[in-house]
Amino acid sequence: MMLSNTFCHIKGIGHKSEKRLWDSGVLGWKDVIEPTGKSPVALITRSLVTGVEKSLEQLQRNNPGFFTNTLSVTEAWRVFADFRHCVAYLDIETSGMSGSQEEITTISVFDGVNISYYIRGHNLGRFAHDMDKYRLLVTYNGKCFDLPVIRRLLGVPMDQAHIDLRYLLHSLGYRGGLKGCEKQLGIDREELDGLDGYFAVLLWQDYIRNKNHKALETLLAYNILDAVNLEPLMIKAFNMKLQSTPFEQKHSIKTCPTPPQNPFHADMETVERLKLKYMDSYH
Repeated sequence: MMLSNTFCHIKGIGHKSEKRLWDSGVLGWKDVIEPTGKSPVALITRSLVTGVEKSLEQLQRNNPGFFTNTLSVTEAWRVFADFRHCVAYLDIETSGMSGSQEEITTISVFDGVNISYYIRGHNLGRFAHDMDKYRLLVTYNGKCFDLPVIRRLLGVPMDQAHIDLRYLLHSLGYRGGLKGCEKQLGIDREELDGLDGYFAVLLWQDYIRNKNHKALETLLAYNILDAVNLEPLMIKAFNMKLQSTPFEQKHSIKTCPTPPQNPFHADMETVERLKLKYMDSYH
């Protein structure tokens, strides 16, 4: 997969050097470890061989962090296909307060098959244990928001390898936050279209103050959709990045999985009531 064609994580090799290797016929790690008579000997240095040997060892150890620690945030996409079997797409919602009043209200995790969700006051304590099985995280703006907030408020290290789609999509020319990127890339939020992080705060407040369980269900539907939609965004970004390499045909992900059914649905009566109550915030 793409990782075994990658050299720019090795010390002393940048994008220009990597392209020079590709152009000369050194397309992957195998060409370094088992060079043929046509291999450009001058380009296969001892440090390159050492770097490839170490990379092979870490790949066999199922350690994506070795690669994301040395790749830039816009190149971390290269680990995705090799570690897709142990990925977690993650998104959190908070109370919207600051300082000591800040709280995580819900967390949603999707692993490509199963959806898990965690609610403050219910099962948030299980989150740390459940995250142990994942080696790779995919978020949108998790580097600046989700992961630091989880570390600070829950004390969970969140030291898995990480791909932040905010930086990746920005490098491809897509801006406007998660919802804006989804629209530009043809992902439809249907009944949840137009809701945002501020509205998620209002839903939590309505649940706490009015014991409105429909507000909680709407919040969970929204939060889970944020996590689930990270998978098609990741796949689209991965394929677009491949277009600038010689490996588009070889490594592109041909089909995007059918999204799972969201276990929760938005209660439109609650949505409309809150929109009407806080109408000025939506103009």
